[in-house]
Amino acid sequence: MTVTREPRVDDPPPEATATRPDERASVDFDGLYHAHFRSLTVQLAAYCGDLTQAQDLVQEAFCRAFARWPRVSRYDDPLAWIRRVAWNLATSRWRRVRTAQAWLHRQREEHVPGPGPDRVALTAALARLPANQRRAVVLHYLADLGVAQIAAQEGVPEGTVKSWLYRGRAALAAQLSSPNEVNHHD
Repeated sequence: MTVTREPRVDDPPPEATATRPDERASVDFDGLYHAHFRSLTVQLAAYCGDLTQAQDLVQEAFCRAFARWPRVSRYDDPLAWIRRVAWNLATSRWRRVRTAQAWLHRQREEHVPGPGPDRVALTAALARLPANQRRAVVLHYLADLGVAQIAAQEGVPEGTVKSWLYRGRAALAAQLSSPNEVNHHD
């Protein structure tokens, strides 16, 4: 008959068995790591397009698994957990990079070329028109409003809007016909 008792604090450790639970987990982890590191790296490299980054992500996933190995080793498929962690890390990294690039893009000063000579001439010619003709021309040709819509917006009859458009077009044509004539009419 064998009597067993609870171990005391000052008792020496029990005799080592063939494999301690933490050694078995370490062996299982090592085997899983050696058997699947390369295949997971290939999968992540195809996903993120960078072999070095994929290696780092898979390594990080295995490190996280190792830190939780007593729990992860009891899962039905520990490799599936490691794969999911690696994919999540890749997605998180992609999001961080995208956010950083968007922030950098917003910080960058954009140089837009100045207006061309045609636009400068048109702007100057529009500025010389009376205000009601200028509004009618801009609303009709730039805002694509019809004569009835402009009349309703301005609170005038449609005939008045047609008159403004006619006079505005005639004045613009005279001002824009040639650069030399623009200077002569001033």
